[in-house]
Amino acid sequence: MSSLNSTTPSQPPSFLLLGIPGLEKEQFWIAFPFCIMYAIAVLGNIILLIVIKTESSLHEPMYLFLAMLAFTDLVLSTSMLPKMLAIFWWGSGEIGFVSCLVQLFFVHTFTAVESGVLMAMALDRYFAICYPLRHSSILSMPMVTALGNLVLLRGVLMVSPMCFLLHRKDFCQHRVISHSYCEHMAVVKLVCEDTRVNAIYCFLVAIAVATFDI
Repeated sequence: MSSLNSTTPSQPPSFLLLGIPGLEKEQFWIAFPFCIMYAIAVLGNIILLIVIKTESSLHEPMYLFLAMLAFTDLVLSTSMLPKMLAIFWWGSGEIGFVSCLVQLFFVHTFTAVESGVLMAMALDRYFAICYPLRHSSILSMPMVTALGNLVLLRGVLMVSPMCFLLHRKDFCQHRVISHSYCEHMAVVKLVCEDTRVNAIYCFLVAIAVATFDI
């Protein structure tokens, strides 16, 4: 039984998010512009999605990719901003270990997805300019759907191992994250074991996404 317990990773029940280091006293007022920008982003992206969905003339690759980008922005901002506002206004910086991993997953996955969607939008404009007569046949609806699914699958497959590796690590008593949200390398710094694999994998993912999309 003792040997079984020794192999179980030691994980903290929760982490403590500090917010913006050095600006703890000003965070209450900083939250107001963040809240306004979040409300505008949510309202604007939802309106954009509704307009593209209801207007059949906008069912073109350019607007469909724009809808994907709007959806990505909604998920990315919603995964960070509500918790940030809770930290800034009510000092509610505690976040559960699993909740932290979930937030980390959504933040990094949809950051990669956003980069992929921007790449797909650039590809759409390239074909529209260089091959205008073949544009509709090259970027057909099935192709646009396939590109969207591929970009999403790429983000999920790249980020999932990060969460899996962190879930198997032993964490120290120190559980303070000097950020407003759970970011991969900030969480890695709290691990008591060797984290070279985590750092190398994170670096390779960043290089792969940047190189492929650029």
